Amino acid sequence: MTTFPDRAQLRERLKLAGLRVTAPRLAVLTWLNDHPHTTAEQVASGVRDLLGSVSTQAVYDVLSVCSTASLVRRIEPAGHPARFETRTGDNHHHLVCRACGRTEDVDCTVGVAPCLTPAESAGYVVDEAEVVFWGLCPDCIHHETKGKA
Repeated sequence: MTTFPDRAQLRERLKLAGLRVTAPRLAVLTWLNDHPHTTAEQVASGVRDLLGSVSTQAVYDVLSVCSTASLVRRIEPAGHPARFETRTGDNHHHLVCRACGRTEDVDCTVGVAPCLTPAESAGYVVDEAEVVFWGLCPDCIHHETKGKA
């Protein structure tokens, strides 16, 4: 079971990353802890519920700064908007629904990171593998089969 950091731990993570602790940064990290794989627009809406008025640009700025500091991971599934999560540094992968974009974490299943080794590395030193599994989520499968009945 994943445990999420409390506000004191989030403050400490910001400080350790060399970032000032601000209300928008804390709100973004707090909201993302409970809502992983959400778009910047969804994060902005959720942060407004926590803080009241905050601009969408401010949320984009926080996401950018936190991504650069490795406090937030940005994933960009092809054909879908970028999504953000606070689970970083463990080289996990994702399942993405082709229909609705719902995204789920998939732990690395074999060995240590990277869990995949290319047949030919072209001289690169590989330190990470990013894998996206595509399909339909249970809700979209249900809607698809319901529509055919």
